[in-house]
Amino acid sequence: MEKFGFVGLPNAGKSSLYNALAGGGALAAPYAFATKDPNVGVAKVPDDRLERLAEMSGSRTVIPASVQFVDIGGLVEGASTGEGLGNKFLANIRESDAIVFVLRAFVDDDVPGPSDPLDHLRIVEIELALADLETVESQVEKRRKAAKGDRSIADEVAALERAHAVLAEGTPIYRSDLDDETRSLLRPWFLLTNKPVLAIVNVAEDDLERIDECVAPVVAEFDRHGEVIGMCVQLEAEAAMLDADERAEMLEGLGLGEGALPRFLNAAYRMLGLRTYFTTGEKETRAWTFRAGSKAPQCAGVIHSDFERGFIRAEVIHWDDLLEVGSWSKARDAGILRVEGKEYQPVDGDVMEFRFNV
Repeated sequence: MEKFGFVGLPNAGKSSLYNALAGGGALAAPYAFATKDPNVGVAKVPDDRLERLAEMSGSRTVIPASVQFVDIGGLVEGASTGEGLGNKFLANIRESDAIVFVLRAFVDDDVPGPSDPLDHLRIVEIELALADLETVESQVEKRRKAAKGDRSIADEVAALERAHAVLAEGTPIYRSDLDDETRSLLRPWFLLTNKPVLAIVNVAEDDLERIDECVAPVVAEFDRHGEVIGMCVQLEAEAAMLDADERAEMLEGLGLGEGALPRFLNAAYRMLGLRTYFTTGEKETRAWTFRAGSKAPQCAGVIHSDFERGFIRAEVIHWDDLLEVGSWSKARDAGILRVEGKEYQPVDGDVMEFRFNV
């Protein structure tokens, strides 16, 4: 399961965001380092397609796709040299597949620190970039020496040298012009700023009506390098503690519709190139996660390794076409199920059944 790490200054709203996703469980307190050890939770990815397929099939069980998220202790200036939680903090980020910046955009006299989200962004970015610079400096000379006896790693050395030049200027790799091939060569070093990023701008309840204005400076700063979502994290956390009807009533009363969490979860899911296919029947309708570009046998292997090892073919129909015809059996009778082989690359929203023999 993919893991997203929440990164931000102390009291930016990371633990409250965790509670919003997990329905509670993390201490959210107005002082630094209330979170010393990471809280790890799992959130279901909302998907209306899944519910509609389950209703069509009369499924007894509905299982959505999920993502894992980690509430990491607050980062402070100097984290790259050991300040605050220091190396422990950075190690927790390094284990994440993607980073979610939680940026404070509210004023609270009881909460120390800046209330400008751009100030938050600058601090966390420079600390992560400095930590990466230290990692690259410790590796590049070793790889240069190794390359004298092994020319096959010359490309790795060149990638490290290019990364060093970027990081020495305080620029995170995800903001740089390094191409995909170079960034791929850097993956063995688990650089913090070589991960996909998404930013949450945490606004006060009083600022919900001007949330676009609050978010705009961060959107401009990120440019094309990551998605930015504005929300009042505390309200979302409070709503998450209610049952479904009360939650819907509260969010609707505030003019928030479904709230920002579904948008955040779907954005985080897409950020890593994750896609969904479905299986459906009376027993169960389920969303399965695969990476864009995967072929049919790999997608079958998400269910069980035997499915991939003994893959024969897949019967496929897109979810909306299946809903239109009304059932899997009707789709088969109508001859609109496609039979796909090993080279087929499933697309988001496919409904599939696999034939295999082990």
